[in-house]
Amino acid sequence: MHSHLTAITHAYLLGSSARELNPQAVHAIQPGDGVLWLHLDYSDLAMAHWVREQSGLDEVVAEAILAPETRPRSLVIGDGLLVILRGVNQNPGADPEDMVSVRIWMDAERIVSTGQRKLLPIDDLCRKIERGSGPANQGEFLVQLGELMADRIGDVINDVDDVVDSLESELLTAEHHELRYNLSNVRRQCVALRRYLAPQREALARLLSEHSPIIDDLVRMQVRELTDRMTRYVEDLDEARERASVTHEELLNRLAELTNRRMYLLTMIAAIFLPLSFVTGLLGINVGGIPGAEDRRAFLIVIGLLVGISSAQWIYFRWRKWF
Repeated sequence: MHSHLTAITHAYLLGSSARELNPQAVHAIQPGDGVLWLHLDYSDLAMAHWVREQSGLDEVVAEAILAPETRPRSLVIGDGLLVILRGVNQNPGADPEDMVSVRIWMDAERIVSTGQRKLLPIDDLCRKIERGSGPANQGEFLVQLGELMADRIGDVINDVDDVVDSLESELLTAEHHELRYNLSNVRRQCVALRRYLAPQREALARLLSEHSPIIDDLVRMQVRELTDRMTRYVEDLDEARERASVTHEELLNRLAELTNRRMYLLTMIAAIFLPLSFVTGLLGINVGGIPGAEDRRAFLIVIGLLVGISSAQWIYFRWRKWF
């Protein structure tokens, strides 16, 4: 494995003598020394070859942890456990809903996890190990990593809730086109997050019914708590999406009401000017016999007539409460 160690992102020995390992120390680990955790970059071709040909992993497991596209799931294979999870993408410039996958294989002596993009909960777990509060075995590793991922997912969902609260309060004051864009963005984010969180909830729930030496009663209880958290997060996303949809519908109703008011005003103005246009058009035809053509007072009389018609219409509209 010497030639392939460059693609190892993290290497730790778990347990009472937990410590970070350099490439030489990884090569020197023997069965019985403790649980070895290797986090690999699956996009590295040399490392992918080692996983398939030299790692001793089952072919199904090797292909699962190297697959370019995955969805959250869990599967017991022999005495080992395959778990694929996703965490929010909190790398600089990334969208949180563009979730990052981590593929984990655990057996009696080692943990092999793979990923391509940086996942902050992995770094959080490394810091816990270095502080001496990290996992001692495979079950604790799964629970602690799951909790760290859930913490960051919870932070993102809280941010989504705050954005929805802000958009609801801005409904009466914000620019309509900007508010519509923000509402659509929130709904898209909720859908994208739920796309992976719902299967992740199912993957964790499936662990509760699996029979594996890795999942003892304590781990099963902690996984149940994780499953409940995922369920709550999915429900929170559904609620945020519904609130955003209701706010969007209210915005559309207000826009329709505003448009109707403006169209109504224009209709009333047209109704007032219609008879005036008729009178002026009738008097403007170029034929003989137009009354008042030779009378100097005719213009003032016509103006008075138009004012009278307009005033009568105004009084009638007000009486009918059309204004």
